[in-house]
Amino acid sequence: MDFAQVRQRAAIPGSPILNAFKAEREAARAMQSARSQPLPSRSGARGPFSAATSDRFTASWMAGQRAINDELRGDLDALRSRARDLGKNNDYARKFLRMVARNVVGANGFTLQARVQDAPAKPDSLANSAIEAAWFKWAKRGSAEITGRMSFADACRVMMMATARDGESLARIVRGSAAGNPEGLALQLLDVARLDTQRNQATGRGRNAIIMGVEVDDYQRPLAYWLKDRADASTSSATRISAGEILHIYVPETAEQVRGIPWMHASMLSLHDLGEFNRSALLAARKGADTLGFITSPDGTAQGLGDMGGAEGEALQISAPGTYDVLPEGYSMQPYDSKYPNEVFDPFTKAILRRISSGLDVAYNGLANDLEGVNFSSIRAGVLEERDQWTTLQNWFIDAFLEPIYTEWFARAMTAGCITMPNGSALPIAKAAKFAAHEWQGRRWTWVDPLKDIEAARLEVKTGIASPQMIAARNGVDVEDVIASIAAFEAMVAASGVTLVDYSNGGSAPAADAAPAVSTALP
Repeated sequence: MDFAQVRQRAAIPGSPILNAFKAEREAARAMQSARSQPLPSRSGARGPFSAATSDRFTASWMAGQRAINDELRGDLDALRSRARDLGKNNDYARKFLRMVARNVVGANGFTLQARVQDAPAKPDSLANSAIEAAWFKWAKRGSAEITGRMSFADACRVMMMATARDGESLARIVRGSAAGNPEGLALQLLDVARLDTQRNQATGRGRNAIIMGVEVDDYQRPLAYWLKDRADASTSSATRISAGEILHIYVPETAEQVRGIPWMHASMLSLHDLGEFNRSALLAARKGADTLGFITSPDGTAQGLGDMGGAEGEALQISAPGTYDVLPEGYSMQPYDSKYPNEVFDPFTKAILRRISSGLDVAYNGLANDLEGVNFSSIRAGVLEERDQWTTLQNWFIDAFLEPIYTEWFARAMTAGCITMPNGSALPIAKAAKFAAHEWQGRRWTWVDPLKDIEAARLEVKTGIASPQMIAARNGVDVEDVIASIAAFEAMVAASGVTLVDYSNGGSAPAADAAPAVSTALP
């Protein structure tokens, strides 16, 4: 039925206004009904997109069209439980989680670099040092984390590992005297399993929507979190905690996503199956190494060999190195010879690990600890792409976790007078906007052949496409700290009267009247 027929059916004699209103309403209903009708089946037909074809080859390819939150509502708890099991019992999954913590956070954590300036290109070194020293003091173990068992860098590593394993992580912000430090700010790390996935509520009159434990407004902006008393599936009671007290971080993969997805989700089946396959191969190898065998009777009955040392009806077990026994007449020995693992085991395992590495977005050689057949160029090409991913995750973690924490810490530290100059005076709170400038420096990586990188960096500076500050940041250090360290070293050498060998001149000692200083100028 077309829309003209709809208008004709909706006509009301003698009422033009009602006729127009009813016709528009019926037309709208007809259009909505047409939109909701399923598309005609293309079974066996070739459409514009071959991947949408339905035939016997794609019959097992079941793809739903549910919203991301509907999919997570039913699967998130199971995904998280299995990811945690892999993290505890699967070698490669555990290696991946360690790689995330080691490469995103690193051994020393993120380094704060205050960027206060008295004038353009004139850094306020005293203020920068005071701010960095105050942050370092707060970030030490016993202050930043409420239990006193972790430093801020430790907390960052735990949060990153939890995010990679569970897809998300939680931290509660403790304020005031309960924090136990002069700034009145500390973190309480929470198990994300306490966030009640099964608590859901549709928006209604006077109530907000709750999606898997996250209470949101009409724009899905978090308003509160419903946390269970403990991370236990049997616990149903939950407490409403304001969103201002909670840091809930995850990497969104699609629009309108309210909860995080475990990063291993695409590789979890392969990780599990590969683990079971390796275990079966190991057991087969053990059995093969034991050189097992079976004794069969003439008539095939399962009777024992009581006359050969065992009781009547008892099965005989023989295992004596270098000993050969004679079986009774009619009995025969059938050895068990395991042929597994065979020559295809290693190539097959590597193929599966390459697939897993792609799903985890890490280099195969690093995940599998396999450096066979690689050279400097090939491993560098693979690692470069992986390091881009680590840098991307570092930037995400800075925005999602470090910045909110530092912004509040700085405000509280300034208010409490915790940032002091060398003379003991606190930074003036009236100039807080000036002192707020800062950057974060994440972990960086060196190469097995650093000489080539040093020469490349030197050429970049000489040709003007990079500055020493950029090279220092690339190496994970602050150029101001480098200059200060060199100055302190030169002052130490001058005070000690030690003459250093200038290895840049082939090992010759400096002239007698030359100052015992180390030159930092680029050739």
